[in-house]
Amino acid sequence: MSASEVQRGSSTIEPPHPSTAPGASRGFGQGRALRQGGKVLPEHARGHNRSLVLQTLFHQGAMSRADLSRETGLTRVTISDLVAELIADGFVAEMGVREASGPGKPAILVDLDRAGHRIVGIDLSGSETFIGAVLTLDGDIVARREIPLPAADEVVSTVVELARELVADSHAPVLGIGVGTPGVVDDRGVILTAPNFGWAGFDLEGALQQALSLPVLVANDANAAVLAEYTFGGAGDDVLLVKVGRGVGSGLLAGGQPMRGSRFAAGEIGHVTVGTDGGPVCVCGKVGCLEAWLSVPSLSTRLREAPAADRDGLLRDAGERLGIALAPVVGALDLSEIVLSGPPELLDGPLAEQAAETLRTRTLAQFHDGIRVRMTEQGQDIVLRGAAVMVLSGQLGVS
Repeated sequence: MSASEVQRGSSTIEPPHPSTAPGASRGFGQGRALRQGGKVLPEHARGHNRSLVLQTLFHQGAMSRADLSRETGLTRVTISDLVAELIADGFVAEMGVREASGPGKPAILVDLDRAGHRIVGIDLSGSETFIGAVLTLDGDIVARREIPLPAADEVVSTVVELARELVADSHAPVLGIGVGTPGVVDDRGVILTAPNFGWAGFDLEGALQQALSLPVLVANDANAAVLAEYTFGGAGDDVLLVKVGRGVGSGLLAGGQPMRGSRFAAGEIGHVTVGTDGGPVCVCGKVGCLEAWLSVPSLSTRLREAPAADRDGLLRDAGERLGIALAPVVGALDLSEIVLSGPPELLDGPLAEQAAETLRTRTLAQFHDGIRVRMTEQGQDIVLRGAAVMVLSGQLGVS
């Protein structure tokens, strides 16, 4: 490998070498474009370049080895070696020859072996059920299971059993298991706090990995959801996703990289005070929390108890509270869009419109007049698909 190749690949820190062993690296991958970061050392360059090849095929599809060389800036010799290695490892496959368009031997196309592995995703954020799915490397769901919410002391055993059933239903080697859960989760998959499950300092990732003998990655559900929106939903590099359900949380990407915060609590906006005019009492005991205005149980109850003529006004009021909470974040980080995830009958329409209007009036018009507030198109699958991105990133360096 030449020094110039090392230099061309030096725009990001090395993603992990593909692995199926427990304990694989959990870093979010390079994303659609290489991220600026630390210089890649020569001894790390091969792992970086493997990931670069996989990333290119993941987003651009089948191409020849010559195409890969042009797209990545790597020499044809290096590409040939890497593709041979990735074929042997089962991550890349030859797809036949390109239709000839001129003289010479037609090029053989290679692509990510999208059917060669499966990913198991599990969503623990539901108020009544846990959802699990088997997904392809493209994030498509091929099998799904839904089970009732268990008692707090049976959550881990229930998740283990759900994961085992999904692995058995995968019909292909499982690349890893991704889990999105409520609560504050550190970068090792330890649940620092999740009051609904009674967890504090609980190593959920370690417990599942030990029980299942497969790579497991655990993250906050909103943080998982924003990864799905980035990889599969067309979101830009600077986006905040607000997930509304039993509670209210958010996931944030800046420059295409997750922001977790110094205590892993970035995005915990549910208990930001958004009103000094009274309002509903929050479960935390405060008055005026965003969650008390916007959570599905709270908002649904107010709508149910109010006259039908007041419905739009209540939704716009909730949207204004959301805009008040988000305006400082948008102003500080110069975000391009806000994505909403939750029941569309509550969030889409007057609520989203008022949130966008409030953002415009509370931020610098010259820059934020065009900010977009939209619903995700991924529905209830967004956490499952985000869990798949976690595995893709951690195991292959692909996002």
